[in-house]
Order: sequence, then structure tokens, then C-alpha cells
Amino acid sequence: MTLRIPVIDLTPLREGDLPARRAVAREIEAACTDSGFFTIVGHGIPQDLIARTRQAGVDFFNAPEDVKQAVLRPPSKISRGWNPPKDRTIASSLGVVTPPDLQEAWAMGPLDIGEGPFYTEGAGKSFFAPNQWPDVPGFRETVEEYYRAMLGLGRHVMRGFALALDLDEHYFEDKSDRGYANLRIVRYFGQDDPPEPGQLRSGAHTDYGAFTFVKGDNVPGGLQVQDRDGNWVDLRTPDGGYVCNIADAMQRWTGGRFRSTMHRVVNPPRDVARQDRISIVTFHNPNHDTILRGIGDSDADNEPPVTFAEHYFGKIVRAASNPDGGSSNTAAELAGTAAE
Repeated sequence: MTLRIPVIDLTPLREGDLPARRAVAREIEAACTDSGFFTIVGHGIPQDLIARTRQAGVDFFNAPEDVKQAVLRPPSKISRGWNPPKDRTIASSLGVVTPPDLQEAWAMGPLDIGEGPFYTEGAGKSFFAPNQWPDVPGFRETVEEYYRAMLGLGRHVMRGFALALDLDEHYFEDKSDRGYANLRIVRYFGQDDPPEPGQLRSGAHTDYGAFTFVKGDNVPGGLQVQDRDGNWVDLRTPDGGYVCNIADAMQRWTGGRFRSTMHRVVNPPRDVARQDRISIVTFHNPNHDTILRGIGDSDADNEPPVTFAEHYFGKIVRAASNPDGGSSNTAAELAGTAAE
């Protein structure tokens, strides 16, 4: 079966009238119910900002070891600060045992944190934990600007999803107005030595949240998507564009109508193995107390309803496992559901 991953121009979704927005939504629906992946142009994110954010990531990864150690990922393994090389085994989120992934990363969460128990108690303590900013000139200012721009783009796409599901255009707004967007800048470092058997830059997995934007370098050793026959297909980012994919929470939320599809990042050929690859990834998620059950009458998966927090932290804890240990907390503790 041929994998269809269309290029969708989001300009009418951002700027057009309702019929124009509905036309884009039909394209989104076709992609989300077929491959679960599409690529986008006309997104409105300035190219200069994308380039500056990529360079900020390079500057961080090239910083002295003590600068990176000062923002080391916390023992709970939530997405804050620096993931050292081989710190994660992403295929573990699906119960698959592989060697650690050949990457390092820096990650952050929300910038604007409100008051009250939603933010400070239970799952809120994890979802709204402080960010860890490295002592790299200009890094914080650039990344904050990029993060806010991606939040705006995410709101447009969520309205497109609502229209694609034949819902009111604003259906998702009160379910994601206090949501948890996570930004990761990933360095798939050059490989001096051949990988271990089964070891990849990022093991085969599905994403955890609602949907994901990816801006990765188009160099060897990049993103692959699995088709329905189990074949792996290379996926390039359009010039100036992004890759967008549906993630597990949206699949569960829509009762399986939208597909969360397996993907991975493969190793480069040995003759170019020493080349780095930088990827900027933005994960968009609903409010942590949102119940993930089938939207409308689409309950095809027949999965029991769970909160987004319960779903998400189960994945995080499994992916954090590596030969040196995993998260210092259980998924129930991070989600705020552990018995006292």
C-alpha cells in the first residue's frame, strides 16, 4: 500500500473565511484518517525565527559540559532541561527492549503558569514544573519567542481538527486552554562507532500527546514512517515547512478515527555517519484533566476513559527506562493519582 503524506497549505486555515477553513479541514481529515501524517506550509512561523532557534540548539549542544550539567533533566525524567546522550529508550514506551537512542536533547514546558491547584497540585506539579534555562547567550529569549509562535500555530491546527471532525470550530478550546505544550530540541549526534544491533537515533514509537510539529534537517539518517503493511518510508520536511503527525492522545480521544502512526529516526549511512542532525519538535497536548474518550459516536477503540495525565505519564515513565535506571517517580505519582 502506498503511503500518502500530503502537503497542506495552512494559509486559508489561518486567514480565510469559514468555507476556506472547511476546505483545509477536509484535507486534514483525509490525512489524519489515512496515514496520520501530513506536512504543512503556509504556517506563518518566520523562517528567521526557525533558523535562530535551530542555532540556539546548536549553541547549547556545543556548550561546555558544566553548562549542560547545570540544567540536567530531573530524576523524575519529566521533560525539563538536558537529556544527556543515550538517556532515553523511546521504543520502551511500547514495551520494546532496545539499546538507548543515539541522541541528546534539551526540553521545556509551559511559560505562562496560572495560580491555583490545577497548576500546583496533583498532575499540575509535574506538567507545570519550572523550566531549566542554560547559561547560553540569547538562548532563552529566542526559544521563548519560538515557543509562543508554535502555541499560536497549534491553536489554528486544533480548530482545523475540530472542523475535520464535524464539530464546532472552537470545540477544543476549553479542553486545551491550559494545555501542556512541550518543546524539544534534539541533536542526533554524529556516530564515530557503528550502532549496536537494534539501536537507532530514535527507536520506533508513536507520540504521546495530541499532535506534533517537527522541523528536522533533511540529511541522511532522518525520519521514517511505517505504512499499513509494515514498510518504512522516508519522510522529508518541505522547504520552509513542518511535518505534523497525530499522536496517541488524539487517537484515543477520537475513538481511533484519527491515526497515531509508528515512526522512527534511523541511523545515517556509514560514509556520512559523523554528520549531526538537529530537529526541533513541538508536542501539543490538552489540559491534563481532559478525559480521553471517543468524540461523538466514534468509540471504535473501546478503550476505558482516562485523563490525559494518566495516559501521558504512563508513556513517559516507560520511555525513561535505560540501563542506568528510569524515572524516580511512578506514573501514578506524576499524574497525581497515587494513593496517599
